[in-house]
Amino acid sequence: MAWQTSRFLIDLSKPKVMGIVNVTPDSFSDGGRYPSTAAALAHCERLISEGADILDLGGESSRPGSLPVSLEEELARVLPLVREAVKLGVPLSVDTYKPQVMRAALDLGADIINDIWALRQPGVDDSVDAMQVIASHPNCGVCLMHMHGEPRTMQLAPMAGDVVAQVQQFFERQVQALGRLGVAADRMVIDPGIGFGKTVAQNFALLSRQRDLLELGCPVLVGWSRKSSLAAVCGTSLESVAALDATQRMVPSVVAAMLAVERGASIVRVHDVAQTVQALQVLAAIR
Repeated sequence: MAWQTSRFLIDLSKPKVMGIVNVTPDSFSDGGRYPSTAAALAHCERLISEGADILDLGGESSRPGSLPVSLEEELARVLPLVREAVKLGVPLSVDTYKPQVMRAALDLGADIINDIWALRQPGVDDSVDAMQVIASHPNCGVCLMHMHGEPRTMQLAPMAGDVVAQVQQFFERQVQALGRLGVAADRMVIDPGIGFGKTVAQNFALLSRQRDLLELGCPVLVGWSRKSSLAAVCGTSLESVAALDATQRMVPSVVAAMLAVERGASIVRVHDVAQTVQALQVLAAIR
């Protein structure tokens, strides 16, 4: 199995590590750590040296409770980094739901669009549609993520019912809609959206039954890295889950990533690249 992207045909016969690069002041784990293009680019280079196969650049936080940023602000954060990061020799993903940002990033040579809204958002002036941006590009890759609700309020009223069945049905609709626009199946990857409008139990149900998603025929990308659901089940003696700092969630993050790979995930999206790469090497040794 392979993932067709703008410049790369990514071989998914072995799991791939997508390194997270947030150029945001308010992301839940690393917001504000890379305030300049130079600092963010240095982080990109560091992740590649640690073994990242793909880089994922984001200019707007999607943590629970986050507020949207303007199109102009997101473009100002992301595009200078895209211009430089496309020169690093690895597939470059841009985490955005705004069609105008998608188009601008792809025009600069980005390989993948990673969209938490799964291409359901129109442009700010309704003049451009996210699905049309992807369909009009000859071969960019796209990751469709499932989200219940929207970031500002999604955890106030999480999903009800069988989460796995609902996520499957959602992806069936989105994949078919893209297919009708002429987007080839080998350009699509799906992400169940851990933590996006789901309870702790639902997140772990998605992990437990993750193989059900493989029936759709698309590679699965999973992002468990430093999510609060991991802290919720760690049995920590700290007074509250919130007291478990995001950087202290590295070990459970790596464990969750390995469990996802064992259950068929082709790509894991992570903050802790070096540790995840080492864990994958151990997993490969027993296969």
